[in-house]
Amino acid sequence: MRRWRGITTAVALLALVAVVWSATQMQSVQVRKGVLRQTPTFLGKITARVAYGDRMEVLETKAGWTQVRNEKGESGWIHTSALSTKKIVLKAGQSDLAAGASGDEIALAGKGFNEEVEASWRSTNPEMDYAWVDRMEKWVVTPQDATKFLSDGGVR
Repeated sequence: MRRWRGITTAVALLALVAVVWSATQMQSVQVRKGVLRQTPTFLGKITARVAYGDRMEVLETKAGWTQVRNEKGESGWIHTSALSTKKIVLKAGQSDLAAGASGDEIALAGKGFNEEVEASWRSTNPEMDYAWVDRMEKWVVTPQDATKFLSDGGVR
């Protein structure tokens, strides 16, 4: 009987530690622009906007989505693929810059993408039409457009 009580107590303590750990776990946004949604779906109402490098407190994880709270106290669901366990720190170099970097450049630099990497890709993939990549990056699909697309296609 004592053995079962000890095992039960140990399991309860491990569960408590897991709950406390997950409640204080912090992650970083690893996409250029992100949104927090009211529900864990791409069509959920947007509750807040987040940016590359923003720190998020993890509240819950469910089916590929993570419920988070940002440093402003705003909370919502974000797709887990938009988060990283790494702490993303953006620092300037040793000297001041004459011009600032765009949000795109910051996001790509944080992922290790730079002019040298792009040149390497271009040399090993000469058939790739990079003009189309640039065009696609500018496309914006609104939640209304996505809902109509899914409805027209019979997706529920």
